[in-house]
Amino acid sequence: MPDSLDADAALLGAVLFLETEAADEKRLSSLTGLPPERVESALTRLVAEYDNEVHGFAPIKSGGGWILAPKVSLWEQLKDSYGKKNESRLSRAAMETLSIIAYSQPVTRAEVEGIRGVSADGMLRLLMDKGFVRETGKKDAPGKPMQYGTTKEFLHFFRLGSIADLPKLDPMESERFGSGSGSGEGEQG
Repeated sequence: MPDSLDADAALLGAVLFLETEAADEKRLSSLTGLPPERVESALTRLVAEYDNEVHGFAPIKSGGGWILAPKVSLWEQLKDSYGKKNESRLSRAAMETLSIIAYSQPVTRAEVEGIRGVSADGMLRLLMDKGFVRETGKKDAPGKPMQYGTTKEFLHFFRLGSIADLPKLDPMESERFGSGSGSGEGEQG
């Protein structure tokens, strides 16, 4: 029944428009009253509907949930006007630290410093304040140092569905990041 699928897709589109945070399939099912399999079908229909040049936004999977967002191809033109341009810019040091955490997580401050070669205290505080990094627990090692990993906010900001969507490292970079080399757990959704 195409009419039913269109109605389900329209309902989901309205919900995604009204939601301020990414919503996973379970939450979308709860919000719409649709069973999970109909939510999945309606999402597929909705994605197909927005897959043309007329629409400047589309439903995308980000941070383990679905949001309506500007298409990636348009974001470069829009980010200066609509992005949090001054707030969101990260220094090179912050990006290095964030990259180390993303690819090596869970990782301790000392491990980050060992890779960067400089103190990471300030950068860790900054990244935690921005909501990109969080404490994930303590390492089973002498002194029980705190470990850090990325957050859903990190995934949203970099428009990643999960940590697995990070660009793959070349062998030399993988060696630099040690055993973490992109297989870290991170926030999956």
